[in-house]
Amino acid sequence: PPLRPESDRRALIEAVRDGLIEAITSAHAPAPAEDKRRPFAEAAPGAVGLETLLPAALTLHHEEGIDLLDVLRPLTEGPASLLGLEAGRLAPGAPADLVLFDPGAPVIVDADALRSKSKNSPFDGRRLQGRVARTVVAGRTVHAL
Repeated sequence: PPLRPESDRRALIEAVRDGLIEAITSAHAPAPAEDKRRPFAEAAPGAVGLETLLPAALTLHHEEGIDLLDVLRPLTEGPASLLGLEAGRLAPGAPADLVLFDPGAPVIVDADALRSKSKNSPFDGRRLQGRVARTVVAGRTVHAL
């Protein structure tokens, strides 16, 4: 979390490791650059989050050693379960919503290359891992490299 002590950040990591965090989501609240380039107290909140959620979350696996499935569960099954949806899991009769990704593929976040209309990202220039190759919604490919 921003502007919090390191002990808070570590506590959140341990809560994911212990399965206490049921959902990890992106607020994906992009704001135009002109609304962000102001003194901190006047700047609009928010950032691009949708395109960086998976590789950012995978730092819990790559840098903190949390089991891959323990990182993916609160990104997929957890939110769906909290909302009472049949999505978020591979099971007979469940919607064919899938993300095919390479968890080890390097990704250098370039805010200018993001597909979002807004280009502000706290990860701009950061090297992460986890490249999405294909996204399937209801059995139909909606994104492919």
